[in-house]
Amino acid sequence: MNKIKIAIQKSGRLNVDSLQILKDCGISIDNGKDQLKASSRNFPLEVFYLRNGDIPQYLRDGVVDIAIIGENVLIEKGNDISIVEKLGFSKCKVSLAIPKSANYNSVKDFQGKRIATSYPNTVDNYLSSKGVKADLHIITGSVEIAPNIGLADAICDIVSSGSTLFKNNLKEVEVMLTSEAVLAVSPKISPESTLLLDKLHFRIKSVLLARKSKYVLLNAPNDKLKEIIDLLPGMRSPTVLPLAKEGWSSVHTVINKDKFWEVIQELKEAGAEGILVCPIEKMVL
Repeated sequence: MNKIKIAIQKSGRLNVDSLQILKDCGISIDNGKDQLKASSRNFPLEVFYLRNGDIPQYLRDGVVDIAIIGENVLIEKGNDISIVEKLGFSKCKVSLAIPKSANYNSVKDFQGKRIATSYPNTVDNYLSSKGVKADLHIITGSVEIAPNIGLADAICDIVSSGSTLFKNNLKEVEVMLTSEAVLAVSPKISPESTLLLDKLHFRIKSVLLARKSKYVLLNAPNDKLKEIIDLLPGMRSPTVLPLAKEGWSSVHTVINKDKFWEVIQELKEAGAEGILVCPIEKMVL
C-alpha cells in the first residue's frame, strides 16, 4: 500500500504543533520515544522526524513527499520548493538586531558591519535589495551572544516574543520577513502520493477553517431579527428557528474569531440575548 511520507521537525514547538494538526485531522501516529520514523494507524502516512534545516534537501531529493516546515527555512534553503498551504502556527519574524546602546537610523547603518546569522542567504538578499553590503559570519548555534563577545556588530535571527533579544541586551531594528509553518511539497512527489496529499490537504483546510471560526447561537426578538442578521458576517445565511416563547427566534451562525468581540458587542446592542459561543472542531465548505 502506498504511503505519503511527511517530514516534521524532530523536536521543539514546531514538532508539537505539527503533530497536533495531524491529530486534529484524525490521524493517529504511533511514535515512541526518540524514534526517527513512525507510521499512522488510520491513514497511509509515514512521519520522518528531521532537523528543520535538513528538510528542504529531503524534499528536493524526493526522500519525503511533503513537510511541515517554517516558511523562513524554505526562504533560506528551499525557495525552489512549492508551498501547498500556510498553516497559521509557529509564527515569527526574521529580524536584524543590534546592541541596545547602539544608535540606529536606517538599514544603511549595516554597511560594512559584521552580522552573525544562521540565515546568510536571507540577510544577503535583503541587504542587497537595499544597496547595502555587510560582512556575514555564519553561526549555526545561538547567535545572540555574538555582539557581546565582539564577534559581530549585529545579528539576524528568528524573533518570537523578543525575550531572548532583551536578555542579551539587543534590540530589533529591521524586520526582514514574517514567517509561519507551511505545508511544502517535493518536486518529485509521485502521482499516487499526490492523491494522498489531496486527501490530507482537504482535512487540513477543514481544521484551519474551524480554528479561525466560532459557532454562535443567540436569541433575538422578531422585531429586531433583520437588524441582527444584517450584523452577522458569517456563512451564506444564518439558521433561524422559532422559539417556544412567542415573538422570539433562535439564530445560529459562524463568525470569524478575528471579528468576534466586535460583532458580539454589536449584536448585544441590537437586542440579542442569551448569546452562546462554541468552538468548532472541523468545518467543511
